[in-house]
Amino acid sequence: MLGRPTAVVVTTEFAHEANMQRDALGMPDLAAVVIDHPLSTLSDSEIAQRAAQAAEQSAKVWFGR
Repeated sequence: MLGRPTAVVVTTEFAHEANMQRDALGMPDLAAVVIDHPLSTLSDSEIAQRAAQAAEQSAKVWFGR
């Protein structure tokens, strides 16, 4: 990760698997940004809500807020 704050974005459906992969790859500090599932069938406004979820959590990872 080269010392850069990094997060992976996953939906609630895949959060457990993301954590298992993170641990298996020896990356315990890799943060998962978890947004509501699903994504593929959403309206534009629902996509915007998911983006807001990701943005809020990502800021916490990247900037410690």
